[in-house]
Amino acid sequence: MNSFNVNSIFRFVTLILIQVLIFNNINFMGSINPYPYILFVLLFPINNNRTLFIFLSFMLGLFVDIFSNSGGVHAAACVTIAFIRPPVLKFAFGMIYEHQTIKFNNTEFGNRVIYFSILIFIHHLILFSLEIFNISNIILVAQKTLFSSIFTIILCALISILFSNKQR
Repeated sequence: MNSFNVNSIFRFVTLILIQVLIFNNINFMGSINPYPYILFVLLFPINNNRTLFIFLSFMLGLFVDIFSNSGGVHAAACVTIAFIRPPVLKFAFGMIYEHQTIKFNNTEFGNRVIYFSILIFIHHLILFSLEIFNISNIILVAQKTLFSSIFTIILCALISILFSNKQR
């Protein structure tokens, strides 16, 4: 088993446990919920098998759904952002992504925040749309999406800074 597999398994399990044991119990003002578990999807290596990546994203969301009793909304949101990740990577990182040489630890902080912001916003929009699933509550969906996205973006940026091992 190479170090990538061990690191990925450790990140997968750790993020699920942190999400279900700590962050699922945080609820600021009724509409701000942090979801840093999606860092697994955001930081998954680019050059790996895409089918495996989408499957692992589904399993990540499914485990969070099982522990949160949320009926599959996390799995749907995770699979969606895993599926649309390549065009977002191309938009955020440009030629670095084109040449498949991207290493998240070595990217510019601004590009990383743009990348995180787009995928986190899409994830939260899908998550809260499916969770509430009522067009008459569109304001509530927008409010929860906006505030939770901002909080999750800040949290993911801080976590990625704290746990990155710069190799410049």
